[in-house]
Amino acid sequence: MRPNFFHHIHPPTIPAAQARWRYTLGAGGTAVFLTLVLVATGALEMFYYIPTPAEAALSIQTLSYAVPFGGLLRNLHFWAAQLLLVVSAAHLVRIVFTGAYAPPRRFNYLLGLALFVLAILLDFTGYVLRWDVGIQWALVVGTNLLKSIPGVGNALYAAAVGGSQPGPATLIRFYSWHVFGLALLAAIVTVWHAFRVRRDGGAAVPTPDLRTDPGRISRFELVRREALAMVFTGAALLLLSAFFPAPIAPAMTGITALSGDARAPWFFLWVQQMLEWGDPFVWGVLVPLLVLIVLALIPYVFPQPARHELGRWFPRSNRLAQAALAVIALVFLLFTLLALIPAA
Repeated sequence: MRPNFFHHIHPPTIPAAQARWRYTLGAGGTAVFLTLVLVATGALEMFYYIPTPAEAALSIQTLSYAVPFGGLLRNLHFWAAQLLLVVSAAHLVRIVFTGAYAPPRRFNYLLGLALFVLAILLDFTGYVLRWDVGIQWALVVGTNLLKSIPGVGNALYAAAVGGSQPGPATLIRFYSWHVFGLALLAAIVTVWHAFRVRRDGGAAVPTPDLRTDPGRISRFELVRREALAMVFTGAALLLLSAFFPAPIAPAMTGITALSGDARAPWFFLWVQQMLEWGDPFVWGVLVPLLVLIVLALIPYVFPQPARHELGRWFPRSNRLAQAALAVIALVFLLFTLLALIPAA
């Protein structure tokens, strides 16, 4: 078979152990596929979305209910964004729980972590673009957290919302960051990350002299597996989009007092729960920042995985890093569940 473009962006052969589903989870390729879906559906949504407070929510309603297949298009965009966060988190867990951040992949681990943060920010800014009553917590509390930062908080808040309070400038700034600023930065880091994956030798496996499985697969087989993963992911995405519509609420006519049932987007529910405990800077800014710092330091301060243990789950040599990530994941899940429990 003559290689095409998609074959040429892969190495001629890779170790068979490196391509097993039970090792990679297919998370990296699935994240790329979901990103492409987001780019395509987002570009089509731009033909109908009007980034003004008076028209934003109405234009989304028009797209959802009046444009042929517009509702499906919006649902695909919404669910691709949610799945991207889940898949990216799974990818991070896989990297740490298999010790795949060991040199020379430490810097690429940071690039992947940066992509995860960018995906969260893109999801957050896209969430606000609905500009309906359902996004008030994210808009009010999320931006007010900037004010709590000592020294520069007020300046950061004014830069984010375009004034002393949310208004028309806020929406156009979130739209610009979502469509251009964050998206462009994510595109650059994605290409850089993919380049480093290829340059660093693909997924982490033991050196040839330590491998127990000498088998290799060709780039043709690798592309076939990736295409199969895209088919299954696309099918799941279509099913979710067909049976579970993206959230939609009445247009927001002004910033009002938050009701007791106002909630953050699901990926920030853990922060919402912590904010009930006191100081917004400590619980809403400092703690999430410390979590990010711990994650970033894993390849640099935690014990390095042994070379002979690479390519398998839960190597003994990096149990400390596994424990740190497990604690962070459990706290996230616990606080998210607590935030979902209705107040008595």
